[in-house]
Amino acid sequence: MAVAQRREIDRERLRELLERERAAFAAAHPVSRELAARASEHMIGGVPMQWMEIWVGQHPVFFRTAKGNRIADVDGNELLDFCLGDTGAMAGHSPAATVAAVQRRLGELGGATTMLPTEDAIWVADELARRFGVPKWTFSLTATDANRWVLRTCRQLTRRPKVLVFNYCYHGSVDETILALEDGVPRRKPGNVGPAVDPVETTRICEFNDLAALERELAHGDVACVLAEPALTNMGIVLPDPGYWEAATRLIREAGAYLVIDETHTFSMGWGGCTRAWGLEPDAVVIGKSIAGGVPIGAYGVSAEIDRLIREDPAGDYVDTGGVGGTLAGNALSLAAARGTLEHVLTAEAFDRMLELGARMLEGMQAVIDRHGLPWVVAGVGARAEFRFCAEMPRNGGASHAAHDDEVEEWLHLVTLNNGILITPFHNMCLICPDTTADDVERLLAVLDAAAAELMA
Repeated sequence: MAVAQRREIDRERLRELLERERAAFAAAHPVSRELAARASEHMIGGVPMQWMEIWVGQHPVFFRTAKGNRIADVDGNELLDFCLGDTGAMAGHSPAATVAAVQRRLGELGGATTMLPTEDAIWVADELARRFGVPKWTFSLTATDANRWVLRTCRQLTRRPKVLVFNYCYHGSVDETILALEDGVPRRKPGNVGPAVDPVETTRICEFNDLAALERELAHGDVACVLAEPALTNMGIVLPDPGYWEAATRLIREAGAYLVIDETHTFSMGWGGCTRAWGLEPDAVVIGKSIAGGVPIGAYGVSAEIDRLIREDPAGDYVDTGGVGGTLAGNALSLAAARGTLEHVLTAEAFDRMLELGARMLEGMQAVIDRHGLPWVVAGVGARAEFRFCAEMPRNGGASHAAHDDEVEEWLHLVTLNNGILITPFHNMCLICPDTTADDVERLLAVLDAAAAELMA
């Protein structure tokens, strides 16, 4: 296929199209608008959680039902879901095996939470060890909690005070990670709400794919662990350079620090995430969101060495409030849901289909860019793909952040939503689940192609 010459977007035309899409959204969602007005009376921001305010439109869309990769909103609009709860519903909405496991736990067996273990916990820990290659696991309710706990463990075991993260990484709301580089200088991110300690005091930071910068920050000798996504995801997908992780792992080990891989978003790469697909060798792995089919859960696994050090650490209180844990962590309901999901839904066979469709989605998105001369790039991690509004592929978080474009992003989200397709609100991610079909991918690509043709006409 011939590649059209890259062209700049006509901003005046973009604004005209954006106003049209805003009007179409308002016309299609009167019931959601009424509910949003009611919600503002007793909910902060008018939503159950403040990040829901980020959705495009004048208010969030309230939904009534969700099944597989379809959502029906309160106004009767059906949405083909490529957001999938920003990975939380990567198994699809209410997969049958997960529903059956939850119903059995709550109904026939009883006991959502008892502070006692179940056999399901053993099965899930065995399965995660098999998939990710680290042998010992513990459970939380979110990946954010799992990240917090593993960071505390690494600091305790190394007796080192700091962690190292990459610029514009994403690890949930972990305090130590809410900072960024500003002209090369670490600063807490603008708007960081009431940090107990300035994260500059707790954290070292450098750009992804910059081995020299990583080595420089590790040379201080005070880093307990490097917390990293295998590929950056939340500020647009940024893939590692060839050989990057092999060299980075060596530098981390030589510096006496641990490597913690957060697979919460990159689980889309396959049955064992990027850890298995790319042959990574972490000391700990964190995962959450997707492994229980939408039921809240998080988990982290550690190497045999870390497990041994925990057991031999008389100064560490790992079983009470001074250590890690929470009353609902490892509860019977979450573990039942995780077993049902991992055993029957997010299987190796399901991932084979998801990866095949993910490759077709990525190929089709690149074709849309090339056909219309869009000044964009697109990258993928297995079953997920994402646009960035720049002409060259970013190699680090700073470059990806610089490519953000509020107007283009709002237009892209509205035009897809108004055509019955939901993509992730925080960025431009599209994700495949086991229920996604080839026809669904072609429909997404057709909507993107028509929108691009109109934008670049």
